[in-house]
Amino acid sequence: MTAESGVSAVEAAIHALYVGVPEAHLREDHRKKAAEVAGLLPEIARRLPRAGRRPFVLVDAAAGRAPVGLLAARLLCQPRGVAVRVVAIEREAHRAAVVRSLAARLTEGGTVIDVCEADVADPAAWPDRPDLVVALHACGPAFDVVAERAVTSGARHLLLVPCCPGDAVADEARATRAAEALGVPRHGAVRRAWLDATVAALRTLRLEASGYETVVVPFVPPTVTPWNLVWRARRVQEPGRTLAARRDLARWA
Repeated sequence: MTAESGVSAVEAAIHALYVGVPEAHLREDHRKKAAEVAGLLPEIARRLPRAGRRPFVLVDAAAGRAPVGLLAARLLCQPRGVAVRVVAIEREAHRAAVVRSLAARLTEGGTVIDVCEADVADPAAWPDRPDLVVALHACGPAFDVVAERAVTSGARHLLLVPCCPGDAVADEARATRAAEALGVPRHGAVRRAWLDATVAALRTLRLEASGYETVVVPFVPPTVTPWNLVWRARRVQEPGRTLAARRDLARWA
């Protein structure tokens, strides 16, 4: 992690953007968010182009108040002279309004913040061929919707962090059926760990089957959040790899 993307720098940027009152302290949820964003910023930094090229298009999907997109622009792109267009997709009107109010403060260095008040499932919300799609804690089925739309849009890179799986996630039902067929114990901790691992495997196979080289790695320690894995995917369209993943995925149909 570089100094520009350290937790202290992220906390200071969150305070400046989202709090704005010098004497006020960050809440605990702000500090947790700062640690999570600080864990993702080095991943984003490795995918940024050199300064002077065309604007880098970053989609912050299911953005909330868009801390990932806004802080990537402020702490990574602007200091490096990288022109960036952040597309924040958020369906909740009050959160989208917060992002719009902050966007006017981040216009230097060729930074453009577009706020799209829409569901991530809406194809019209997505730019064509974005350079990077980021989703921090895409809850339940939102992870799968973001992944599908990112693939359909032709995104070059994905950094996706899920959380809170459950019955609304289609792969959860597949995993449950497989657990019953294999006799996986029903003890809560054992069954939950098996289901989570199986859902993770199916999500990975689906990205690979769509032509994305995919690696799943921790981006923060589990003490920060139990949902500490990021799906790091790169569009390669390698036929052999894609076919192998499709064959493995078909076994779960």
